[in-house]
Amino acid sequence: MDDAAREGRERLLDPVNRISEILFGLIMAVTIVGSLSIATAGRNEVRTVLFAALGCNLAWGLVDAVMYLVRTLTERTRNRLLAQRVSDVDLATAHRMLASSLPDYVVAITGTEELEGMRRRLLQLKPTNAGVLTRDDYLASIGVFLLVVAATFPVVAPFALMRDTASAMRVSQIVALLMLFAAGYELGRHAGHRRPIKTGLAMGVLGAVLIAAVKALGG
Repeated sequence: MDDAAREGRERLLDPVNRISEILFGLIMAVTIVGSLSIATAGRNEVRTVLFAALGCNLAWGLVDAVMYLVRTLTERTRNRLLAQRVSDVDLATAHRMLASSLPDYVVAITGTEELEGMRRRLLQLKPTNAGVLTRDDYLASIGVFLLVVAATFPVVAPFALMRDTASAMRVSQIVALLMLFAAGYELGRHAGHRRPIKTGLAMGVLGAVLIAAVKALGG
């Protein structure tokens, strides 16, 4: 397996990226569904809102997938150009160039050995893979699209399965809060928090505030 393929799979499976995409889709769906007025909504209005939520997340998923490819290509091209510059200068200058390209918190824990390792790996980049998108990149972008769109269905499903709009709204909100809690819990666990349940609760509270804000604005 080459470096580009492995890199693509790691990005696709990265918990933070995966959960973030789900959260984006979920919050978009909750916001749109929350704009539905329970008191006056008929089946036609409910159907319109459901299609709006799905259409919005389809569009958002498409944009996010394309931007994922743009971001990946930009980072890969940047690495290729950095490798070319590093190869033309002495070791000390190369290390300074590498350090300046890193975030401050990474520089703080990076020494000469780590910088030299980065320099060597950059010089080993294959020219054919350094500035192009691979099959795994496209698969990853499809995964991004599907994650955003999939987050819509649990929120809108109660309206498709229940005829009482008020009951469907309550179930939808409960499902959304549970999903927010689960996402927050997974983020906390990935970050290494001793009590990830706190991040889950914090994310749930954020969702509750969002739902309340939407209702206050006329939802």
